[in-house]
Amino acid sequence: MSTSLPVEFSAVETRTCFHHHDRPTGRTCTRCGRPACPDCLHDAPVGSHCFECIRAARPPAAERVRQRVAGAGPVVTKAIVWINVGVFLLTATSPGGSIMGEGVSQLHQKLGLYGPAVHSGELYRLLTSGFIHFGLFHIGFNMVLLYRFGEMLEVALGRVRFGALYLASLLAGSFGALLLSPNALTGGASGAVFGIFGAVAIGLHQRGVDVWQSGIGGLIVVELVLSFVIPGIAIGGHIGGLIGGFVCGAFMLRVPTTRRSVVDGVLVAGVICALAVAGSIWTVAR
Repeated sequence: MSTSLPVEFSAVETRTCFHHHDRPTGRTCTRCGRPACPDCLHDAPVGSHCFECIRAARPPAAERVRQRVAGAGPVVTKAIVWINVGVFLLTATSPGGSIMGEGVSQLHQKLGLYGPAVHSGELYRLLTSGFIHFGLFHIGFNMVLLYRFGEMLEVALGRVRFGALYLASLLAGSFGALLLSPNALTGGASGAVFGIFGAVAIGLHQRGVDVWQSGIGGLIVVELVLSFVIPGIAIGGHIGGLIGGFVCGAFMLRVPTTRRSVVDGVLVAGVICALAVAGSIWTVAR
């Protein structure tokens, strides 16, 4: 006689995704434990997390912006290089201009540093002259040096102070150029680049590094000698920019970066800018 044993069936609970309520699922978020469909789950180092847990774990928007900016590298240096390249292309393709610098374009004449024009009220030339170049070699040489040493200095100072120092060096270079050759049409980033040289040199010295062994001291000397030997170079622009960057860098690099040091550094750069502009106005008015 055979007997049959009763078969027991266990009740299976059907669960649905917490977000898509019409989708049954057997998976859960390993962080919050809620059931979730594959579309709402994303792989994590351990298990899978739902999109709400991922969103909740993200840092605030301001912090995410700071992280992106911090990972972008020498932003100010790159921006200055691209502005110089863009202005060079405009001047080279404007009437009278050329890539190799055989002529002076109308845009060169409008943006370049020229004492009588500054005296007539065109103070903008003190700034715009630092972004024009006469030929491919001129801009190429300046941009290589600007990126090489600007990147180093921007890391040490931060973007705000580096931008302020660059502006102060540029205007100090314009003052120096007007002081020695007010009636010449001059332009180029050399004054600001020399300012970067001066700031790097004093920064290394403050940290106990021999500027001659580092190479920056020899580079400054070679560049100054070439300024006197090669005709057509604005010697005053190079010396003025070097002094402006040296003074500005000496103040900015003397202490670690804090919010107060950034403000103080910008104020010092502002004073140098004001003195350079005032000196330029006085020079052309003599």
